[in-house]
Amino acid sequence: MSASFKSLLKRKNMAHLNAEEDSRPCPAVRRVAFVLLDNFSLMAFAGAVDALVTANLMTREPLVEVLVVGATSDLVVSDLGTSISTDCQLSGLQEQRLDLLIMCGGFRVRLQSSPLIRSTLRSFDAAGTTLGGLWNGSFFLADAGVLDGHDCAIHPDSRAMLIESFPGVRLSRHSYVLDRKRISCAGANSSLSMMLDWLRRDHDQSFVDAIEEILNCDKTQEVMDVSVLSLDRDPTLPQALKLALELMHNNIDEPLSVDEIARWVNISRRQLERLFSRYVDASPSRYYIELRVTYARQLLQQTNKSIADIAVASGFTSITHFRHCFRQFFHVAPAKFRRQRQS
Repeated sequence: MSASFKSLLKRKNMAHLNAEEDSRPCPAVRRVAFVLLDNFSLMAFAGAVDALVTANLMTREPLVEVLVVGATSDLVVSDLGTSISTDCQLSGLQEQRLDLLIMCGGFRVRLQSSPLIRSTLRSFDAAGTTLGGLWNGSFFLADAGVLDGHDCAIHPDSRAMLIESFPGVRLSRHSYVLDRKRISCAGANSSLSMMLDWLRRDHDQSFVDAIEEILNCDKTQEVMDVSVLSLDRDPTLPQALKLALELMHNNIDEPLSVDEIARWVNISRRQLERLFSRYVDASPSRYYIELRVTYARQLLQQTNKSIADIAVASGFTSITHFRHCFRQFFHVAPAKFRRQRQS
């Protein structure tokens, strides 16, 4: 991760930094297989896969290889009636090395296992593979006898069945659980969070926060042009800081001075600087410039505005100064950045 961004906005921009300047060592590629059962929850599957695909966008080399596996066929129909083409069938998975194998359940998935599913789960368990379940996919782990002694999350409709049929499984009330080499979630909304926590096992918090910034941007009632989830969700954020952040967001094209912001929120400049240092990891002036450069990056990617117009919209009176600042943060000139993202 480049040190050019110092505030919490570094999470917002991690996927857009010049890969050639990324000096972080790439960890070994993790191989993850999703076994699709007939009528599997497409939303739960998509949420889990989205976390992994987005993680691959954050580094110069892929971090995760995703395999989509059909339990009994090459084409599996989801709960929404959408057919998903698979990479292979379960019968052809036995000889492959996997880091994680997930059974993908759903509201209408029949909770009826098979000798092939049982033997596959037991074989990969013996090989040290982490095993998981989406929605009610944990049933298949329990049925194979590889969930005993582990905490487990499962859809509410399947809880009574699991309690009565598999007393060795520790049923959790959490929406998702990671317990050693077992992971599980209760439904579609928790699959993304489960996979983000799984990624935290190999990556630092800031990396996973960057993924969450992209995928969880709409979990709050209000969506800002350039938001920071950890700030948006923090109920303890001082009102003065909230107002200061709002002033910055509302005055990107004509930036206020730090002294003006302090006067508007009725605190001293020193108090404002302490609040930013504690909650934002940067000084007010540093956050403000990072906010404006981030706004410019969005315009470069998603509009046809000229570089000069983008400089003005981002509060830079000099196009030379804008180019210098943009290169300082993204290690590439604005025009080249736009060409790279459009190619």
